[in-house]
Amino acid sequence: MPDFVMCARNVSGKTFDAEPGKTRFLTVPDGTLPSPAHEETNVDTWVRQVLTEGTRKRVGDILIFIHGYNNGPKEIMKRHRRLKADLEAVAFKCAVVSFDWPCEATALNYLEDRHDAKQTAMQLVSDCIALLAKKQTPDCKINVHLLGHSTGAYVIREAFDDADDAALKQASWVVSQIIFIGGDVSSGSLTDDDSSSNSLFRHCTRLTNYSNLHDSVLTLSNAKRLGMAPRVGRVGLPDNAPARAVNVDCSKYFAQLDSDPEIKSADQAEEVGTFCHSWHIGNRLFIRDLAITLRGELDRTVIPTRELDEGVLHLKHPASAVEM
Repeated sequence: MPDFVMCARNVSGKTFDAEPGKTRFLTVPDGTLPSPAHEETNVDTWVRQVLTEGTRKRVGDILIFIHGYNNGPKEIMKRHRRLKADLEAVAFKCAVVSFDWPCEATALNYLEDRHDAKQTAMQLVSDCIALLAKKQTPDCKINVHLLGHSTGAYVIREAFDDADDAALKQASWVVSQIIFIGGDVSSGSLTDDDSSSNSLFRHCTRLTNYSNLHDSVLTLSNAKRLGMAPRVGRVGLPDNAPARAVNVDCSKYFAQLDSDPEIKSADQAEEVGTFCHSWHIGNRLFIRDLAITLRGELDRTVIPTRELDEGVLHLKHPASAVEM
């Protein structure tokens, strides 16, 4: 099966570069990397292919993956295909679409990448979410979900804020589940009274943030983030986050995963990127929790891959987790 990518990079010659460009809808053959040659000129045809892959009976699910900074095409597609395969393995039928915003494949380009993320963020709503929302029909409901990794969480927040500030304010668009993993936005910006996140919560059914205190990429001591406030992917959501937001603390589980070779061998199918920051993709426990979350059938507190301890939700070790 081909892979679906929405690319907001500029075209230079016959390849994509790291500068912002118009949104292109790509159908990427299995085993290849995205190329301008993969662009589908008929957008309706591309959308129909996505909906066909994601629809089950009268309901469809589309998961849009938004990558972080310092990600090149090879790493982006490796994560995309891993997510796709792992969701299939836990019997969650959905279409996976990657939103590829322009960034360099180097850690030294953090600030410029963040600028480019902001510049292209609104295309996520105007060219992707709003487009899919228009394809809803009375006999088929389409659930659009977003998974933002690292700076991808920032892209989502800025996209929603910009869309509400622009002409899309009255447009009929909404997403079901928003998921942050290793989220590179400040925890304090996700309160119920912060203007930068009002749009984010207004246009989603639920936001789930997976935090990990062992995420060294998000530490304040990291030179790229010098002077930045604590990140939500490390310290979790603030106490006064809106009721539709939920935090899942993965710190205890990650400590076990990182220190016990047997647990890591059993749970981690693949590693892509810095492990403490990117372990979610390729992890069998996380993908089970993600699939249940996307289904939206269970309350956040009774999802079997979690445990509630003194009011805090933790990702539960697989030895005691109930299979889906």
